Amino acid sequence: MAAVPYKVYVVVDREFGEKLGGIEQGAPVWVVDTPANKAVVQRSWNEHPNEDHLTGITTFNDLSSLSPEQMLLGKLDAIELHHGSYSADPPYSVIEVFGTQLTANAKKVLSEYGFSVFQVTAAGFTASSPKALD
Repeated sequence: MAAVPYKVYVVVDREFGEKLGGIEQGAPVWVVDTPANKAVVQRSWNEHPNEDHLTGITTFNDLSSLSPEQMLLGKLDAIELHHGSYSADPPYSVIEVFGTQLTANAKKVLSEYGFSVFQVTAAGFTASSPKALD
């Protein structure tokens, strides 16, 4: 039986808000810190005080000068540091993104992190590495 892939969720939708509740509980979620998202994040932190960066929500600053795609690409090094091979065994092999579309540039940058299988979703996209398919 194959193990469930280690998935990291990334939310760059500044107005995602209550939809955060629909993301898998106990999985790492990186969320842009905006007023619409902050209230839901705070509530989750209060309801699940024992979660950490491996099982809960991490916020990152909203830089209004950046597009959602730029925010995503700018966070990949930090995500890799916290969930990649230097920090996790096994490392994450799936990243699900909410709030930006899959562009040629995003594919190129994500491929540099080992992602090679991409699937467009209604709210963004999913990128997987071959490790996730084993």
